[in-house]
Amino acid sequence: MSDLDFALAEGAPPVLRVTTESPRQWVSKHRERLRAAVDEHGAVLVRGLGIRDAAQAAGVSRALAAELLPEREGFAPRDGHGDRVYSSSKWPRDQPMCMHHELSYAMEFPGLMILSCLRAPSSGGVTALADARAVLRDLPGDLVARFEREGWQLLRSYNPLVGVAWTEAFGTTDRAEVERYCSDNHIRFQWTADGGLRTRQRRPAVVTHPVTGERCWFNQIAFLNEWTMEASVREFLKSEFGPDSLPFTTLFGDGEPLDEEIVEQINDVYDRHTLREPWQDGDLMVVDNVRTAHNREPYTGDRQVVVAMGDPIRLDKCDVSRIWEAEL
Repeated sequence: MSDLDFALAEGAPPVLRVTTESPRQWVSKHRERLRAAVDEHGAVLVRGLGIRDAAQAAGVSRALAAELLPEREGFAPRDGHGDRVYSSSKWPRDQPMCMHHELSYAMEFPGLMILSCLRAPSSGGVTALADARAVLRDLPGDLVARFEREGWQLLRSYNPLVGVAWTEAFGTTDRAEVERYCSDNHIRFQWTADGGLRTRQRRPAVVTHPVTGERCWFNQIAFLNEWTMEASVREFLKSEFGPDSLPFTTLFGDGEPLDEEIVEQINDVYDRHTLREPWQDGDLMVVDNVRTAHNREPYTGDRQVVVAMGDPIRLDKCDVSRIWEAEL
């Protein structure tokens, strides 16, 4: 148990109010107790640190995490703020980013998400949270059983017009390096005649937390599915690129498409377990990326949130069957 005095309110994550002129020094001093609070609650919000710029955010992130990850396979552009510290994903401010676990489609993903708010938006823009254990418990049993049996598939068509180009997603212009990465990470790939890249990967939808042993709903099945897009956006992308070349979509593990009702079911369960606390300038949020899903709500104004991904976890440490190696 942490001896930091977190305020607990219904419908909100734990909030700790502090006063300090040195964010990194405070975090370094209280690191173990802060990490213990994340273990206990799944996420915490520290208010009053006064993080003013990306350099301070980077210092706080490195004080908290044992190791920071570079992003690979990102689905939306980010700006870099020094080594392994990034802007939040560039996503239309009037459209939500639905609940997900960061890089849950990758073979290595962050165990810890560290978010620093340099400037809060005029309205909206909350990074809301949801307990993945509770979501798993409340999803329909037959749906969970199928996803546990089959996993899920992510299909991507990289192009420079929507989302990120493959050169940005993989951090290289060398096709051979991309092919090695894909082979090493159980990703099927195909180069297209116009220089684009299509990929397909199969991943588990439910994992066991590597520390607590708790089962968690851990994926991006709903967020990256075409039915989560606004109808006008979905139809435009289909007409522009074709129904089989969307920038991304998700399927059942056996390749069967998901229907709109299933995607709505998943998002509805997330909604029932959502915790929200509006950002304030200088806030720090620390999230257990396996136990806790996060989103980003629509907003107005100038929202600046800096993100670091810490404490890498390999998928095979999460007690899952090796369905990602199965034939697609």
